[in-house]
Amino acid sequence: MISWLLWCLLFVLCWPLAILALLLWPVVFILSLPFRVLGIAVEGVFGLLRALVCLPARVLRRAR
Repeated sequence: MISWLLWCLLFVLCWPLAILALLLWPVVFILSLPFRVLGIAVEGVFGLLRALVCLPARVLRRAR
């Protein structure tokens, strides 16, 4: 909702820039998709490493 209101404000202040932003938004979204997938993959690797590092402590805590 906020982004829509900001776009309306931009449209009032400078309509050619608002139309250009509206037309280029799908291109920017498509170009950013690989980076999003890479971020998800890196987050998964870090989660796996964290689980592996914390595993001995979890095992020892249960053994008591």
